Amino acid sequence: MYRFAEEKDLRAFEDFVLSHNGQYLQSAKWAEVKTTWGHRFYSGFDGDKRVLTALVLSRTIPGAGKLWYCPAGPVCDYASGVLLEQFAAFMVSEMKQHGGFALFLDPCIPLRINGEKQEAGVAVHNSLLKAGFVLNPSVSKYVYKAPVQMIVPLFDSEGKSVSAQSLLKSFEKGVRYSVRVGESRGLTEAVYTIDDVEKDPQILADFAAIMDDTSDRNDFTQRNNEYIENLMKVFGPDGMDVMLIYYDKEKDKALEQERQKRRSVLETSLETAPEKKLRGIREEIDSIDKQHEHFAERIRETEGMGDRVAVAGGVTSNYGGMRSCLFGGARNLLRNNLRASHFFNFRRLSRSIDLGCRYHDLGYVLVDDAPLDTDGTLGKCQPREDFVGIEAFKRSFGADNLEFIGEYALVANRVKYFSYTHLIGIAKKVLGFIHGVIRRSR
Repeated sequence: MYRFAEEKDLRAFEDFVLSHNGQYLQSAKWAEVKTTWGHRFYSGFDGDKRVLTALVLSRTIPGAGKLWYCPAGPVCDYASGVLLEQFAAFMVSEMKQHGGFALFLDPCIPLRINGEKQEAGVAVHNSLLKAGFVLNPSVSKYVYKAPVQMIVPLFDSEGKSVSAQSLLKSFEKGVRYSVRVGESRGLTEAVYTIDDVEKDPQILADFAAIMDDTSDRNDFTQRNNEYIENLMKVFGPDGMDVMLIYYDKEKDKALEQERQKRRSVLETSLETAPEKKLRGIREEIDSIDKQHEHFAERIRETEGMGDRVAVAGGVTSNYGGMRSCLFGGARNLLRNNLRASHFFNFRRLSRSIDLGCRYHDLGYVLVDDAPLDTDGTLGKCQPREDFVGIEAFKRSFGADNLEFIGEYALVANRVKYFSYTHLIGIAKKVLGFIHGVIRRSR
């Protein structure tokens, strides 16, 4: 028999999460970020040995009651069906005592990797059903997390860490070109922690301008600076940072001067070069001339903006051996000219390698609802129409497409659960409409 209890020793709780490859969503710190939710911490024990931790967030749903949510599921051995069954029985009794109508969880257990079914994922699905959980077949009505993540493994087939340059060489030609374009057109990077942000408000002001453009372009509502600052403060300098990519005019001008010097040398060489080299020299001159046109365009478009302009950036967590891209985007400014998104994502990925991480999480992909598979698991997820290009972009950086097993509910009050499941679709449509009006009115 396992023993479960509400946890008071948060240091021991956090140590367990970290030592068992937990995610930031399962951290005790996440409760400090989700300030509009209530929270509880639970641990499970086999004798004196801790074998499970679970952060449970709670929120009152009008017309239904208290919803309980365990982000990314409990940290435990999901292969132990007995542990899951006894945990479920304990949580039902807790919900009945404290007014929760259902516990929702969405374990990061892969059901498919790049479309290939994972038997371990099917086994966990069956164990959760046996423990009393119910699979939510409608991904559009999930409480929080999409079931598809794009994750880059930062090690080779032998388990050895890869270098950023070797990873870059594995990308397709177009991606490699786009990354290097940024390097040759004046892009620079800077990484800031909460210590920097508290000293210089301009950092988050620049980030907000980036996210404003990105949210308008991709139709989502961004978090405000207070949320971002609190997030960085909670996880600390080692656990969360913001990277900004700047267009540096002085650097760009210096590179242009070098190109023009090279052009002068090429022009002079035309007079004495052998016939077989003339074509190559003229092609290089043409290339320099085209680069000059792009340079002139950059200077015109950024006139009056100062010598350094933030054009891309993002907030990234560093937790449990994985760096996760929480927020990120690019300005509309010079998007095609600078290819700042490619440069930014590669530099972000490079930082994950430098910090010794095993995985780099590029974030979620929203997907359409699909019929259940024949074995009762989630059907194969297809990107929503507006995420097809985003999914392809993330794949271009070597990311694997991980389809997790989905969201499950453990019901404590069937009447209130029924009310919730019928209200959530309407609520999300209303919120989506309100957010759309807000964006259009800005």
